[in-house]
Amino acid sequence: MSNVTAAHITLAKEGDAAALEHIVRAIQDRVYRLATRMLADPDAAQDATQEILIRVVTKLSTYRGDSKFDTWVYRVATNYLLTARKVIANDPGLTFPVFLDDLKDGLADETHAAPEDHVLLNDLRVRCTMAMLLCLDRDHRAAYVLGEILELDHSEAADILDVSNANFRQRLSRARKKVQDFTASSCGLAGRSDVCSCPRRLGKAIETGRLGSAPTETLTDAPAYAQVKTWAHKTQSEIITAKLQRATGPLRPAKDFATDILRIVDPPG
Repeated sequence: MSNVTAAHITLAKEGDAAALEHIVRAIQDRVYRLATRMLADPDAAQDATQEILIRVVTKLSTYRGDSKFDTWVYRVATNYLLTARKVIANDPGLTFPVFLDDLKDGLADETHAAPEDHVLLNDLRVRCTMAMLLCLDRDHRAAYVLGEILELDHSEAADILDVSNANFRQRLSRARKKVQDFTASSCGLAGRSDVCSCPRRLGKAIETGRLGSAPTETLTDAPAYAQVKTWAHKTQSEIITAKLQRATGPLRPAKDFATDILRIVDPPG
């Protein structure tokens, strides 16, 4: 995950501000990426990332080195994303049938579809693939994000979620099948269906406020829409879904949390 060493952790536990700042900067991108995939909302992920980083800093004294530091950080982050009241209260409880109905609503015909090089198409594509995961319950969503998108070792992911390896594999398998089936039957980028395509969906998405007037800042590093469309149509069907879900770019947070986190947990006298 990072270049955090045992020395950094020891110094940070002893109150060394520079070491603590180094740790926060080293882990913030990964924490934000996990939060974004779990919440499908860059703004909510920004808030969650700050809360998670505060937890990491305040709980650092409890880290004993029984697992890798990055595994421990993911465990703290995932626990927050699965149990925090604020996160649970804002979970939309989306289902695949409801999501499909929403995708179908207001689709333009081909003659009124947006140009395929439109800059907002990519923003829509990334938001759609992330929102799709909201149709999974939080436990299966976490398994899918850790195992399929972040591609963590299954035993490490099971450790993060505090479940057995067998239980994790079952969750991942169920989640993968649901997402793959939906993508294959509903997503034009998967090459099997014309139920929905980003150019036909863009106008309605802008009209309903699903997109702003410009691409979301934290999503602008994602691969271009035309590029994703090209390789998606050349990819074997069984791995299209995973590739589409991973094609979100690095998902870096829009701000550097280190200064703010240190000010919150150790305000100046």
